[in-house]
Amino acid sequence: MNIHSAIRRLNQVFIVLFLGLSLGLVYWQVAVAQQVTSNIHNIRQCMKDHAPVRGKIYDRNGVLLAESKPIDPNNPFKGALCGYQRHYYLDGMPSLANLIGFYISPLFNSTGVEHAFDDYLSGRAGLTELTNNLNLILHRPPVGDNIYLTIDTRIQKIVERDFDKYAPSYNPAVPELKIDNENVFATNRGAVIVTDPHTGEILAMVTRPTYDSNRVAAGDLAYYNQLLRNPDAPLLERPLQGQYVPGSVYKAMTLLAALDTGTYQLNTPSFDYQHAVGPVTIGGEVFNPQLSNIYRASYARTFPVSMNMGFSHSDNVMFAVIGAKLGADTWLEYNKRFYVGQDIPFDLPVARSSVLPANGQLPSNLLAENSFGQGVDLVTPMLISLIDDAIANNGQLMRPMLVSRIQAPDGTIIKSMSSQTLSTPISEQTASAAREAMYGVVRCGSGSVIPELYSSPWNIIAKTGTGQVGGGKGAHGWLMTQAPYQDPRLTIVSMRENGGEGANVNGPAVAAMYNDIYTSVLKLQQPAPADPSVPYCTQHGLWT
Repeated sequence: MNIHSAIRRLNQVFIVLFLGLSLGLVYWQVAVAQQVTSNIHNIRQCMKDHAPVRGKIYDRNGVLLAESKPIDPNNPFKGALCGYQRHYYLDGMPSLANLIGFYISPLFNSTGVEHAFDDYLSGRAGLTELTNNLNLILHRPPVGDNIYLTIDTRIQKIVERDFDKYAPSYNPAVPELKIDNENVFATNRGAVIVTDPHTGEILAMVTRPTYDSNRVAAGDLAYYNQLLRNPDAPLLERPLQGQYVPGSVYKAMTLLAALDTGTYQLNTPSFDYQHAVGPVTIGGEVFNPQLSNIYRASYARTFPVSMNMGFSHSDNVMFAVIGAKLGADTWLEYNKRFYVGQDIPFDLPVARSSVLPANGQLPSNLLAENSFGQGVDLVTPMLISLIDDAIANNGQLMRPMLVSRIQAPDGTIIKSMSSQTLSTPISEQTASAAREAMYGVVRCGSGSVIPELYSSPWNIIAKTGTGQVGGGKGAHGWLMTQAPYQDPRLTIVSMRENGGEGANVNGPAVAAMYNDIYTSVLKLQQPAPADPSVPYCTQHGLWT
């Protein structure tokens, strides 16, 4: 045997083995380093030189909301953490705990913005990705990018504070605002969304009840498990994930479909006594006068009356008739335009709203019920906010925005989100007519009974809603609003879960929100005073 050949072959074997080892190291330490590092079974990610220094989270004006710091050695729960502890700065803004979410360590799930933008916050994406791959090889902690939200902490604090002006305790001298377990119920659960309808930016988002994200982030797993077991579901981000019977606030959907298709005109007297008050039979179901708010309150003494009259006084019989006249295909088409049954494009997941039973069929009697917000309608506050925004923005629906930009630690802009039009679900004329109808609600109809709404200097327009749920529980109280009437700058949707009558339980709080935001933050000039109610309501056929 030639010894030189044997040595050559042995050298070749060593070279092949060396190349294989080198390729393996490159593969595991570079190509799939992030997958290996982020694997929950890999304990190296909890070592100080591997645990990520997560990016910071700020509001739109650069107010710090979340950051990571080295673990407090006195933290009794530090065993659940990895290198760093998340700190949240939410004084006066407890609901941001749900929106921002929490992060404990790579070994546990995260929520909210912390979860949806985890790749950027942990440095697995963006301009820091290559640097952090090198950091992993050199046993240096990855550094994440910073997130800037559209939230304005000044507005968030106002909305949080004013939402606690719950009607029964806020104005107990007014009898109809007292807890009577018929019209008004005690509740600690609800949601608010404040939006700039012209850009889609979410300026504030409130959920009740909420929780202490710092306790969760500190690794207090016993506290976290208590939250999971709490029947009031404090971890639920109600504006996005809560699904509720909308009640009469959903008449806005039916109104838009009827106006946009030309099926009815807003102020044309089109409804005789029977079709405004009842009884009418639709699909074998009788809709009788007990469902008619016009009948019960005697707002109309002469007939026929207009759709505007029915909307301002929230007449169920009239809107059952309108829905049946539209037909299921048309009514469902307008629901689809507002993303009912679909995923709403947003920076966080939004539960799908639905208006169909399990079999997917909508018979005429169920269509009639759905058309005034009962039946099988289940919607999120975000869905109602989209309807509100399109009306305020002359028919254009903007993509709702929560994140305004993503920025590297050195200040380099990685992503800058700009306003984006999703669609034009309704015409400008339809939007204008809908605003007129919402004006009538506050001047003459179901919103006029709340002094704070009626007397607001900001000309608030609205649609009220009281979603009946049965079972002896209070209705879900809704209020969909925008202001000022002629030039809406903001929209506010407020909902109190099982709170009762929509105007009663939301009106005082929402009126306070507009006043405080417009005077102390946006510093708007007050609009011209509203028309005196008696001439306006009689001249426009809203009282007859």
